[in-house]
Amino acid sequence: MKRASLLLTALPAWLVALTSMAQEVKVEFFTPSIVHIVKGQPTKSLVVTAKPEPVELQTGNGLWKSSELTVRLDPKTQSLTFSTAKGKVLLREDGCSLEKKTAGESQVSQTFKLDKDEAVYGLGTIQNGKMNRRGEKKRMEQSNLEDFQNVLQSIKGWGLYWENYSPTLFEDNDGGMTFKSEAGQGVDYYFMYGGSADGVIAQMRQLTGDVPMFPLWTYGYWQSKERYKTARETEGIVDQYRSLQVPLDGIIQDWQYWGSNYLWNAMDFLAEDFSNGKQMIENVHKKHAHFMISIWASFGPMTQQFRELDKKGLLLPIETWPQSGISHVWPPIMDYPSGVKVYDAFSPVARDIYWKYLKTLYDYGTDAWWMDSTDPDFFNPKESDYAHPVTGGTWRSLRNAFPLETVRGIYQSQRKDDRGKRIFIMTRSSFAGQQHYGSNMWSGDVNSSWDMLRKQVPAGLSFTLTGNPNFNTDIGGFFCGSYNTRGGGSAPRNPQFQELYVRWMQYGLFCPVFRSHGADAPREIWQFGQKGEPVYDAIEKQIRLRYRLIPYLYSTAWQVTSNNDSYMRPLFADFAQDRKVWDMTDEFMFGHSILACPIVDPQYTEEKIIRTNAMTGWNRQNVTDGSSAGAVDFTATKSAKKYLPKGATWYDFWTGRSFKGGQDLTIETTFDRVPMFVRAGSILPLGPEMQYVGEKAWDNLELRVYPGADGQFTLYEDEGDSYNYEKGVYSTITFKWNDRSRTLTVGQRQGQYPGMLQTRQFTVVLPDGRQQTVSYDGSQKEVRL
Repeated sequence: MKRASLLLTALPAWLVALTSMAQEVKVEFFTPSIVHIVKGQPTKSLVVTAKPEPVELQTGNGLWKSSELTVRLDPKTQSLTFSTAKGKVLLREDGCSLEKKTAGESQVSQTFKLDKDEAVYGLGTIQNGKMNRRGEKKRMEQSNLEDFQNVLQSIKGWGLYWENYSPTLFEDNDGGMTFKSEAGQGVDYYFMYGGSADGVIAQMRQLTGDVPMFPLWTYGYWQSKERYKTARETEGIVDQYRSLQVPLDGIIQDWQYWGSNYLWNAMDFLAEDFSNGKQMIENVHKKHAHFMISIWASFGPMTQQFRELDKKGLLLPIETWPQSGISHVWPPIMDYPSGVKVYDAFSPVARDIYWKYLKTLYDYGTDAWWMDSTDPDFFNPKESDYAHPVTGGTWRSLRNAFPLETVRGIYQSQRKDDRGKRIFIMTRSSFAGQQHYGSNMWSGDVNSSWDMLRKQVPAGLSFTLTGNPNFNTDIGGFFCGSYNTRGGGSAPRNPQFQELYVRWMQYGLFCPVFRSHGADAPREIWQFGQKGEPVYDAIEKQIRLRYRLIPYLYSTAWQVTSNNDSYMRPLFADFAQDRKVWDMTDEFMFGHSILACPIVDPQYTEEKIIRTNAMTGWNRQNVTDGSSAGAVDFTATKSAKKYLPKGATWYDFWTGRSFKGGQDLTIETTFDRVPMFVRAGSILPLGPEMQYVGEKAWDNLELRVYPGADGQFTLYEDEGDSYNYEKGVYSTITFKWNDRSRTLTVGQRQGQYPGMLQTRQFTVVLPDGRQQTVSYDGSQKEVRL
């Protein structure tokens, strides 16, 4: 067996800047299909948790060949070429450089050569409405609306993780595809060959960690707004949902429950209207709901956290939100600066201090954390800010890894103080590897506009392709003030916003977290009308459908955890041979069975374009087109064109009609239905309607079987919370459909957990409406249909 790494010393003239730092290039195989490349000094990794495995290699004359991957050094250019074991070229290097800067840091870059028509994907949540990153030029620095993971993958089945945490310019042009980072001591990246999108995602998680399970209840419906101003109001939202019998599982308390900006993020209920905050949480639990609370990466000068961190030099001098000590006034009154400062999340001491105070809210019974501004907000940046030392480097050199470190700190601390709750963190920013630390990222304070809704689809898919599967958005968009045409908070009665909100909710139906939130107007269902009215009924219908889909969704969650799967799948992940789907931005697979085709263009009202500067303006909006809509008939039938990918037969979820793939299809649409299709061969489990997760047992699941191909599905069940599943405390039932014999096999149940149903029924339903009920006691059954 050969060593899995080798050092090269003969370097060309164009690499002379690099030789002054270290005269070596390191090629190190982590697995037969993952290779680590370092030129100069490596990055001290905050991301990679894997260790190199013993890999059998053939080596010699600038060649390293494993059973899966070949790396070849060109003796003339000293560039590396990556190929499959059979010789198919995957990617070629071009030039690299290391340029010293006056501030004592160096810029580092590496250029690669792509095929002319090669599509590449990922990088992060770039809000430009595109999937393919060819021709892209983007300075990648974490922000409110765009977040970056430095992970790229190709339609050819390879992936690349650029191991650098400083702001990085990604540019693809005729000269090649280049990563250029603002701080680094050498080129450092991982090349992966997975053969497919799923394969690359699996390898990225092998490098950086798997995805822990979220609690079952997190897949229900979440209600939030900016912001509930009293404990009574927050609790009352749950009461109203229960009174209306509209399902709800999560309520979110946004900021300022702590009081003034000088007490920013005090992590306690210090505001007078929240003096009974602990009792509020207890009452929410009694109503069978769960409680999430907003916490930040910064502290006001009057907080205990600020004082303790400041004494240890663990606060950063950067300008952040809020800038003024006077709350909710725009522009900020800078005569009264807030003094709020971001903490040094790179310091384990600082992370321990953070948790020490956060534990107060944990002790109160908080179920989940809303980690806002984990980018963090960084206003009016100065060179001295970037050069400021932080633990392990400078603000510049570690900038983009900030969200990873602050999220990791909470996850690791809470795992040590395990009280039977799985960790659920919703964060505004994310870096590579963050999927391993119990976090779901939302896309920031996006505008309420059709343009922004359209951009969320590719943004979420691009995020998924970096190995991070958990994504959601503010349903309806965050800033909706331009729709308040009849006074403050009137947007929910404006038909333009009503249409946008319902269609956004239909997109949100297919996100791992289903959450309504925003500023400028309330978003609770009763704000849009009352039962029997089309807008209210459409919203309720989406929520009820979400709960019916939870058995499918939770089983998908298990595949995400155990099999490196994804919830939101770009169509090329399953249909790479169909070039029409390579850059499709308005359709995707939800799990492996459902083709999600949300409506992302207005059908009943005119489009309104809204532009908001989320980084510098609180609720600053400019309407550049459109006007308030008049009376609208949301009961009218419309039509839309959708594409069915080649290589499968598809069933309309609503009608049961089947269609051959590889065609554009004009379908009839209604306001209350999101277009969705199910792939032939799918077995789709649907649960009962319920007011909250756990209200009703899954003792008679509906199994929709879609003929036309063989297929199988594994139903996953466990206690719904706790980490006992890591010890094998769960059960699975595998269903197999044989299309030729028209036979459904319900497999023998595997495993067990406390509270598991010993006997149950399954109602098997075909697209034509025929159905058959099966009694099941855990032993294998066959059903001929």
